[in-house]
Amino acid sequence: MTQSKMYKRHRFPPEIIQYAVWLYHRFNLSHRDVEDLMAERGVTVSYEAIRLWCNKFGSKYAQRLRRKHQGYGDTFFIDEVFVKIHGQRHYLWRAVDQDGEVVDVFLQKRRDGKAAKRFFKRLLRKHKGEPRKIVTDKLRSYGMAHRELIPETIHDTSQYANNRCELSQEPTRVRERGMSKFKSRHQAQRFLGAHAAVYNLFNLGRHLVSAENYRFSRQRAFVSWASAVAMRRGFDGNFREFRELTCQYMIMVLALSLIHISE
Repeated sequence: MTQSKMYKRHRFPPEIIQYAVWLYHRFNLSHRDVEDLMAERGVTVSYEAIRLWCNKFGSKYAQRLRRKHQGYGDTFFIDEVFVKIHGQRHYLWRAVDQDGEVVDVFLQKRRDGKAAKRFFKRLLRKHKGEPRKIVTDKLRSYGMAHRELIPETIHDTSQYANNRCELSQEPTRVRERGMSKFKSRHQAQRFLGAHAAVYNLFNLGRHLVSAENYRFSRQRAFVSWASAVAMRRGFDGNFREFRELTCQYMIMVLALSLIHISE
């Protein structure tokens, strides 16, 4: 989908729309908070318009980001937490790989064997193959889905092994409190899918790399975001810019490795 078709019949330019959507999904902000930030920059837009932008373009941006994703690891950490919507308990299933990348999030009413199999099938479609290892808690539904769908995959249920996935639920809890709980299953699934895609793009492991490498990786993330939102400014040249940044990054890593070996 080209830029002219995606943003057709919108009064505001694409740069403003994508920036508002990025603010909402990247940070713990409400639609009114985004409205105030846009007003500070001289853009007068209502929070209702921002809400409609996020609903329409958030899933489209997330779909493009997932399509351009380089792939996940071979170890999945799977967990489920309960979420109340209109007083009814739902279960949010989540899978992350060994690098902290969110593979999938899926909201269901149950956590029985059928629900586990449904979630595993989604994971296999997204991963396009069986993972080498899965790590879960001792819920029996995982064992049934493992035996029927991926029996050759290693299944680890040891204590504390699934802490990575349990900690990855914290950003969801933070956004849920900021939004005063989710309003419906459809709204929760739509938001969490877009939030996971943006989180994967900008989750750069800031505490694991130097400041220079972090700034470089962040610039690459912005280039990928500009490509996903179909910005006219260099949409055809974004790939060339991304390729140049990738080459520079590989040269930097090679130089640092040579310095480390010489020492």
